[in-house]
Amino acid sequence: MKFAAIIEYIQDKTKIGEVRPIHRQYLASLKEKGQLAASGPFTDDWGALIVYEAPSKEEAEALLKGDPFHQAGIFVSYVLRPWNTVIANRDLFPA
Repeated sequence: MKFAAIIEYIQDKTKIGEVRPIHRQYLASLKEKGQLAASGPFTDDWGALIVYEAPSKEEAEALLKGDPFHQAGIFVSYVLRPWNTVIANRDLFPA
């Protein structure tokens, strides 16, 4: 089951930049294990959207809390909701 996390970041761009490489390594490891469907920051620097693949909300939340961004205090707040893909346009979503 997919879970979409809408996450608000702190506004300290320096701290975000420092932690971003290990955050992205973490997300890449989740992708390799089949636990990440999609992720990316909002273009206005407000935060990000991450879509996890997990059997339960608790396990999706554990993936979120294992993120180096969460551990470093970059995630100010988040909403985690079950999400159902109905239509996906692979031409517009090549990543």
